[in-house]
Amino acid sequence: MPLLLSGSIATDHLMTYGGTFSESLIADQLHNLSVSFLVEALDVRRGGVAPNICFGLGRLGLRPVLVGSAGKDFGEYQAWLEKHGVDCESVRISETLHTARFVCTTDNTLAQIASFYPGAMSEAGDIALEPIVNRVGTPDYVVISANDPAAMARHTAECVAAGYPFIADPSQQLSFADGDLIRTLVDGAALLFSNEYESHIIAEKTGWSEDEILSRVGIQVTTLGAEGVRIRQEGAETITIGGVPDVNAIEPTGAGDAFRSGFLAATSWGLSLERAAQTGCVIASYAVETVGTQEYVFTNDEFVARLRGAYGDEAADEVAAHLK
Repeated sequence: MPLLLSGSIATDHLMTYGGTFSESLIADQLHNLSVSFLVEALDVRRGGVAPNICFGLGRLGLRPVLVGSAGKDFGEYQAWLEKHGVDCESVRISETLHTARFVCTTDNTLAQIASFYPGAMSEAGDIALEPIVNRVGTPDYVVISANDPAAMARHTAECVAAGYPFIADPSQQLSFADGDLIRTLVDGAALLFSNEYESHIIAEKTGWSEDEILSRVGIQVTTLGAEGVRIRQEGAETITIGGVPDVNAIEPTGAGDAFRSGFLAATSWGLSLERAAQTGCVIASYAVETVGTQEYVFTNDEFVARLRGAYGDEAADEVAAHLK
């Protein structure tokens, strides 16, 4: 059965600053902030949360269904995604707006300053899931990632009403969403994705304790950057997976999305939560070694070898059996 990936579709403009942002910030003058950074490099890349996850899933041999809104300038991007195994037939094309833009500058400590122009993403709330399900079949999961808030709320409500299992992945929208919206997006999810910082935002804005959050979702997956991932499930022992060692980190943008693609792929293969986390960590390690969120490459043999080196023979053999 298919995986439906609902979320932002965007172009990333990634810049590199050779110094540190903190050197230009004066604590008692932040209310008068006016700074400019002379960047050393600019890369224009394909991005957006949902296509990033779809790309990773395609690299692992699955055919995810992309659900989102883009502009008329999406044609070349669409061809790229379809070449890498992504079903783009359910992408809504805006008549008036450009595809969204993500603009991010990273300093030499990997700190980031970013802005996001929503563009056509603001029309994602016009997309209904039912026609997509009629076309591709009942989904294993609907992943509801960062997108126009109206779209996130609509797709969550549709999943609840129709009984589609859904995965909550609000990520970047947590900074802007209020407690009511976050509670709506999280409650009843089969799985909740976040990083460590985002997990604290969810708790603070919803007013729910960590245990109460866990009682409202099937599984909580919290990424810990280079340290790996923590998985909690009510009534079960916490699973902690360390990150892949000896990674040459260059650009962190998209690592979380890559992790999700590996986790979801392994889950769709019927593997354990531990194997899913390990698969996610390995593909994330490739993402951070590359500038751009969809530029990493590996052969199946290379992927399995890296997984074997990080997590052992049993893990590698189980995953290798599913790679095409």
